[in-house]
Amino acid sequence: MTKKLFLLDGMALIYRAHFALSKAPRFTSSGLNTSAMLGFTNTLLEVLKKEQPTHMAVVFDTEAPTERHTEFEQYKAHREAMPEDLSAALPYVKRIIEGFNIPVLTVDGYEADDIIGTLAKKAEKEGFITYMMTPDKDFAQLVSDRIFIYKPARSGNEMEIMGVKEVLAKWEIERVDQVIDILGLWGDAVDNIPGIPGIGEKTAKLLIQKYGSMENIFANSHELKGKQKENVENFKDQGLLSKRLATILLNTPIELDVDALCIKEPSKEILEPLFAELEFRTLGRRVFGEQFVVTGGQALSNSNIQTDLFGNPIGGVSVTIKRETAIEPDEEEPSTTGFKTIANTPHNYEITDTPDKRKKLIEALAAQKSFCFDTETTGTDANDAELVGLSFSWKKGEGFYVPIPENQAEAQAIVNEFKSILENPETEKIGQNIKYDILIMKWYNVEMQGPLFDTMLAHYLIDADTRHNMDFLSESYLNYSPISITELIGKKGKDQGNMRSVPIDKAGEYAAEDADITLQLKETFAPLLPSLNADKLAREVENPLVYVLADMEKEGIRIDQKGLADYSKELESDIQRLEKQIYEKAGVRFNIASPKQLGEVLFEKLQLDPKAKKTKTGQYQTGEDVLTALAPKHEMVQDVLDFRQLQKLKSTYVDALPLMINRKTGRVHSSFNQAVAATGRLSSNNPNLQNIPIRTEKGREVRRAFIPRNDDFTLLSADYSQIELRIIAEISKDAGMLDAFKQGHDIHKATAAKVYGIGFGEVTSDQRRNAKAVNFGIIYGQSAFGLSQSLGIPRKEAADIIEQYFIQYPNIKKYMADMANFARENGYVETILGRRRYLRDINSANAVVRGFAERNAINAPIQGSAADMIKVAMININRELKSMKVDTRMILQVHDELVFDVPKTEVEKVRPVIEELMKSAIKMEVPILVESGTGSNWLEAH
Repeated sequence: MTKKLFLLDGMALIYRAHFALSKAPRFTSSGLNTSAMLGFTNTLLEVLKKEQPTHMAVVFDTEAPTERHTEFEQYKAHREAMPEDLSAALPYVKRIIEGFNIPVLTVDGYEADDIIGTLAKKAEKEGFITYMMTPDKDFAQLVSDRIFIYKPARSGNEMEIMGVKEVLAKWEIERVDQVIDILGLWGDAVDNIPGIPGIGEKTAKLLIQKYGSMENIFANSHELKGKQKENVENFKDQGLLSKRLATILLNTPIELDVDALCIKEPSKEILEPLFAELEFRTLGRRVFGEQFVVTGGQALSNSNIQTDLFGNPIGGVSVTIKRETAIEPDEEEPSTTGFKTIANTPHNYEITDTPDKRKKLIEALAAQKSFCFDTETTGTDANDAELVGLSFSWKKGEGFYVPIPENQAEAQAIVNEFKSILENPETEKIGQNIKYDILIMKWYNVEMQGPLFDTMLAHYLIDADTRHNMDFLSESYLNYSPISITELIGKKGKDQGNMRSVPIDKAGEYAAEDADITLQLKETFAPLLPSLNADKLAREVENPLVYVLADMEKEGIRIDQKGLADYSKELESDIQRLEKQIYEKAGVRFNIASPKQLGEVLFEKLQLDPKAKKTKTGQYQTGEDVLTALAPKHEMVQDVLDFRQLQKLKSTYVDALPLMINRKTGRVHSSFNQAVAATGRLSSNNPNLQNIPIRTEKGREVRRAFIPRNDDFTLLSADYSQIELRIIAEISKDAGMLDAFKQGHDIHKATAAKVYGIGFGEVTSDQRRNAKAVNFGIIYGQSAFGLSQSLGIPRKEAADIIEQYFIQYPNIKKYMADMANFARENGYVETILGRRRYLRDINSANAVVRGFAERNAINAPIQGSAADMIKVAMININRELKSMKVDTRMILQVHDELVFDVPKTEVEKVRPVIEELMKSAIKMEVPILVESGTGSNWLEAH
């Protein structure tokens, strides 16, 4: 008999189970969130039944620090705190494991990874086949002919077993131990392992393919070129540290107790009352048989009927227990076995691949008031992809797929047949992230028109803090698991194909299903929006904005490549100069990027703070806040801060921007995202415009690289002035603040005069600075301690300033209290236009968690109203510019600013229109001020 050992990565599987149901969590009648317990138990039962292991253990970390924490203080430092519901679930999960008579293994000072690795290697010597059950990629370094990774099924994907062959293929290596070298080079953001700057997954694989190991790369670094050579040589120690951190230890002091790990019968005495308490009716029947019943929190079962682990009568007829067709809503974790799929759901999907079929489809579409539309393309970048097909649906269970040939002339001819349908301003178009489809169609000379219903945005308005991808929405709301894209084109990586290579019949089913499911999601979400006060916001703001953003993304912006190349050299020179200065001032050479070494220099060699704080692992804290506080004590500290800032600036923007230039247009096309920030603000990526560090002179210089399309154009920037302060004055109706804005006073100076009890003309620059900090900090819940730290003043003085602030602006204090109370009672807060931010933790028993929710309750209506305002302005401006038939184009949105590419001859014509439409976007009592400027680059214009 084959000895089969399963080692479960306990915490990883519990997290997975909890978040798998985060959109539709399971609660008992008493309000206990049982998502983690339910998901973990389902997974456990699935493995026990399907794989029939002979031995099993569940492995956990302990709170004791490990060698990794001792060597590197930042190891796993950025991991978010465990959610309260999950923390409460842990004792129950461990009782469930106990009930199944499965050992729980821990060793102080060692992670679960190390315990699993040690036991797997020991079991290998004892002739076991071992499966490490985990989603963690790091375990790939341990696989062998007898050790495998077992990734449980989730979200429509089958379970996956990875052995040597699969690991070598996935990681593109010759030996499994090279996984460690790749992880060391690449780093790991989850565990905060730094790696070597500039080396991502792809580059790491290429380097290991060529050199075989990290050590061999360092030995041959002279063969590398440019920045890569510099980083490899300068960050050698950091790379080796990262490799050590990524190495799973095989010397954990734990024995392989084979007898203790044997699979045993579950304990009815433990599990029956526990399942009853958790109200696991269906699970109870799976384990204890159909006689298991929960009534009044107690389990009733016929103890005379003996059953096996899966409810089959012992000694009787074997019965296969399947999930019921009608799943109890508070019971089962979603999985492919519980979902409807294309295989078991009636549908009629047609491939429309002849002129006659297309004609009939177009005639049918013309008769519809609304239809769902989707595109299939060769890639995810809408400005650099080609059409593969179009799909349509207007009736549940039906869909049509129109293949588009690779030949672009033929493709355009077929698209032209649908042009009038897609450009009909009277017909509603439904889509999931329909901005992508609108943008694709622009490249085929189709300017889509008509009302929109974007299911992604609808769900964003229903529940902004959760996921909005179609597969997730379909599984959560329709109990339907769509065809996975990976089934058609493979998993992400160099071997992944695209939709062009998929047979038309398979592509047709996939695409038509997408349209059909999106239509069904629309029918599900449309009735929900009015009940959540979100219908008007969807119709008048979010959906119309889609057209505006598609226009902006198609337009793009020109980049000054030579200017960036020159600036990169300048920054590199500055970085080298700072590095030299730091060594001179420290009196020793050390790895500036190593917190451990930096801490030793600052606090042991230079003795900058005898009360310096240490982490739990005994290392000094060297975060930005610590260094900022130390900067006045030693010149070197500011040099370190500058060094960090310049390195990030160079790699993230100056060297990265030229790589983002589109080969077809010669411009950079940032993508604007509506459904990311829970506050309602837009975000952007490729590049992320919001994160350009404009607070520093060096950071602001990046904006100089954004230039007009040619010498006949100029950039025009229009920026709301102090919009969040004006909105808080509007919402709170504080007479003092409203009056200051109406009088056109400098609000920070006016605040200083009130807080310090002096005349407006007597305010000093320091007093104005302090008042500004309070004005902006107060709505983010800044405390006296925080204010004292940021201003470098005594805490007592900071407390006095805040006290006076609330005395002078009493309605702001009232607003803050009212918002927190409203949130506690209703679970959400709203913007001026009714955008809701749901605050699940507002009544949390954890003071830290509750405090964060309370700060969001105060801030969300302000930030959200500012977001709504600029969105409305963008819609109105875009409409007006088109009406004026000018060549001015809106090209960027960042924070409270809009940027336009304007013919110099149109500046005086469009500037007052833009300013007025920004001011009047939302009618307010408080005056709205918009500042604008023009220039030969974004920096000059701003």
